[in-house]
Amino acid sequence: MRQRRLVESFNSAIEGFVYVFKTQRSMRLHFLVGLSVLLLGLFLNFTYLELIVLCLTITFVLFAEMFNTALEHTIDIVKEESHPLARIVKDICAGAVLLSALFSVIVGYVLFANKVGVRMEDNIIKIRESSWHITFIVLLAILVLVVLSKILFHSGTPLRGGMPSGHSAVAFAIWAIISLLYPYSLVIFLVFILAFLVSRSRITDRVHSTLEVFSGALLGVLVTLLIFQILRR
Repeated sequence: MRQRRLVESFNSAIEGFVYVFKTQRSMRLHFLVGLSVLLLGLFLNFTYLELIVLCLTITFVLFAEMFNTALEHTIDIVKEESHPLARIVKDICAGAVLLSALFSVIVGYVLFANKVGVRMEDNIIKIRESSWHITFIVLLAILVLVVLSKILFHSGTPLRGGMPSGHSAVAFAIWAIISLLYPYSLVIFLVFILAFLVSRSRITDRVHSTLEVFSGALLGVLVTLLIFQILRR
């Protein structure tokens, strides 16, 4: 009887994993990426400690995805009608999955960069010499600051509406980047017109106010200048 219960427990666990794998596209993506990374780690002759860290990181992401799916189904059972708190709980679970995925990317980068002999000091030098890397850092920093500002001011959603305007911040950041990298008056003028039109469209579509658009544009320019001053000094 005890052996039968043990077998049933294993069957239930496997069926639960298979269900999430079949029904959740993100779970399939995480599993395939994790398997590919693990095989690559074996190919590169990772040490036992590196493999343990890699396996723990992959398992953590898969666990977060499975826990997120289980909690979503539980909420749907308990609360059939739409409720603001139910949506908040689901968003928090999705955020936990995103956080685990970002953490796994950082761990994977450190492990594989160390294995192929890439030093962090060399990467910093390459970033300072590469306009593409600096552009990526600028846009990423602006997106993070826009989301944090909207959370601070309790306005809009992370990707729509609120203070400041993310579209204006990105548009004017691109204009500032091009102005710093390619100081040609005609190109700078044309990109400025495009950035202005993007910002204006947010006002005419009534997604943002004039103050939110102006704040976004100012944020984009100031962050771009600051990062260029730090990395290009």
